[in-house]
Amino acid sequence: MNTEIKKLMEETTASMTSAVDFLENSLKKLRAGKASPQMVAGVMVDYYGTMTPIEQVGNVNTPAANQITIQPWDKNAIGPINKAIVDANLGFTPKVEADLLRITLPPLTEERRKEIVKSVKKEAEDGKVSVRNIRRNMLDKIKKTKDNKENPATEDEVKQAEKEMQDLTDKFIKKIDEMVVAKEKEVMTV
Repeated sequence: MNTEIKKLMEETTASMTSAVDFLENSLKKLRAGKASPQMVAGVMVDYYGTMTPIEQVGNVNTPAANQITIQPWDKNAIGPINKAIVDANLGFTPKVEADLLRITLPPLTEERRKEIVKSVKKEAEDGKVSVRNIRRNMLDKIKKTKDNKENPATEDEVKQAEKEMQDLTDKFIKKIDEMVVAKEKEVMTV
């Protein structure tokens, strides 16, 4: 196989893996009935004028299946952490207890579960679009390898690469579908 095509195939695999990893992290943040530190991951706290990730200003734990606690390392950070969680509009309100914040998650209603499943499917569709865009961009680059003056790719190499690109795309789309099925099951289980 042409070295340029080989490089493009490796780049495609890495890009598609990143797209699927991003989706996986997005799905972890969606609430599925039990508490998880990922539910508050990404919340930015105004910590002495600097926007700081919540996990860098305190210890995030799940002491019970329906609770998240945040124990700030600096007691003065309780107010800004509380404000950041409320402003993030995550669907729950923290309660300040002495030197920590406790979030008790209300049980999910059937309607809310269905909304979450809709969100899961939308995130998955966005992930599939990313994978397909990566495929399209790489196919364009692969076709251009025939025009390379120093090391042109043959017609057969380009056809083979296009087939492998489609196989790779199918593999990642299937992985996304499997993630959706698993998350949907997790969300709908009472």
